[in-house]
Amino acid sequence: MFRKILLSICLIASCFVAFSQETTPSPALDSIPRNYSPEMATKPVVTWRSLIIPGAMITYGVVAIKFDGFQDWNEAIKEEIWTKQPHQLIHIDNYLQWAPAASTFALGFAGVKGRHNFTDRALIFGMAELIQSSVVASVKKISGEMRPNGESNQSFPSGHTSNAFTGAEFMRLEYKDVSPWYGVYGYALAASTGILRMYNNKHWLSDVVAAAGVGILSTDFTYFIYPKIKRLFTTKQHSNAIILPTYNNGAFGISLVKRL
Repeated sequence: MFRKILLSICLIASCFVAFSQETTPSPALDSIPRNYSPEMATKPVVTWRSLIIPGAMITYGVVAIKFDGFQDWNEAIKEEIWTKQPHQLIHIDNYLQWAPAASTFALGFAGVKGRHNFTDRALIFGMAELIQSSVVASVKKISGEMRPNGESNQSFPSGHTSNAFTGAEFMRLEYKDVSPWYGVYGYALAASTGILRMYNNKHWLSDVVAAAGVGILSTDFTYFIYPKIKRLFTTKQHSNAIILPTYNNGAFGISLVKRL
């Protein structure tokens, strides 16, 4: 069953990238020009189609908290992965959750231009992280869902998975006009993080699926509002300064970021 779960999640991730991708052909991965920059592209970054799947993921996760049928499914998957064959924990998911975002910045440093420059890219990812982490932390306290291993009642949704899918969608949106394969790569890393959370008996399937939706929508929302916020706080047309909200250890504030 675990192999079927792995295949299904990877297939869903690939389908999401394909479903959300614009119909305009993109250059092949091995033929991307080093100076390619889609910054001037006029088509929208986020479309309504890209909201359908993550919305359905969140809905499934919320319904699964109370619906016995989905709870039985969670238990069956836990039994297949953990109860029948207990194993040593793998801690790579603590680092793998950052791989999609790190890869996005690494591509920029390597000279593969995406939709935004480094400063805008860093601000966008920071805002997306602020949104998703705030949502996850709040819902964990409200839901009170017990983890499969029984160590705490903050299982729903999975923070690691939400973080990974925030980075995966960040990579897809930055490079979707360059090649869809970047998105597939990012989503494969994110899906692997979610699978490892179940493999380590830290989360239920519904925790992982809902968290993926939260991460995706957090990034989509950030890409939608960032241009508006930038115009609002930019004092002149070519200013390199911007004011953004911050969140750290439960405290909210504002920060001024200026590129020298």
